Amino acid sequence: MTIRGIAGMMDISAVQAQSTREDIDAVCAMAKEFGVAAVFCLPAHVPYMRERLGTGTGVKLASVSGFPGGAETTHIKVETAKELVGLGCDEVDMVNNIAWLKAGDEKAYKNDVASVVAAAGGRPVKVILECHWLTDEEIARGARWCAEAGASWVKTGTGWAPTGATVERCALMKRTVGDKCGVKAAGGVRTLETLLAMYDVGTRRFGIGVKTARAILESV
Repeated sequence: MTIRGIAGMMDISAVQAQSTREDIDAVCAMAKEFGVAAVFCLPAHVPYMRERLGTGTGVKLASVSGFPGGAETTHIKVETAKELVGLGCDEVDMVNNIAWLKAGDEKAYKNDVASVVAAAGGRPVKVILECHWLTDEEIARGARWCAEAGASWVKTGTGWAPTGATVERCALMKRTVGDKCGVKAAGGVRTLETLLAMYDVGTRRFGIGVKTARAILESV
């Protein structure tokens, strides 16, 4: 594993409510320095991030729909995804509807995901399960339904819940989806050792804040 190889699996972000333009500047500077996979900000800040990222970097511009709670209507999630695409986003991470997942409402849940996938127009959609609030059975159910609804990735968390990614959760999600979609770890990826352990169970994208991402890369 080289620094470039690890950076190429990182999505670095400034997606907290208190994230500032200075935080976005730091994300974009680091993205260009190391060649990360993608940069994320909250929807209102996409035009600014696009300007700061520039062109020709090879780094994907991305943002979020239904973030962080996931309980917006499907219509709102769809319109958000369409607007993000119109603003130039290459990827969309959406938060699943936790209540529908827990209730076993497969039809509503899958429609929520499939509708955002369609709105993204072929761009990858990662569905955030927010595993902290779920049982293992619910994590597996959500991952399976997301894969069946056309998601490109399933993701452990937003980074806003008390916990997010663990090796065990990543392994469970990978066992469930197999090769149907990818697994992204976010919320709790704080060391190189943890990242590599998650890689070993099949995780191939890692959502990490800029300061932690730099610390990990500098430890390689």
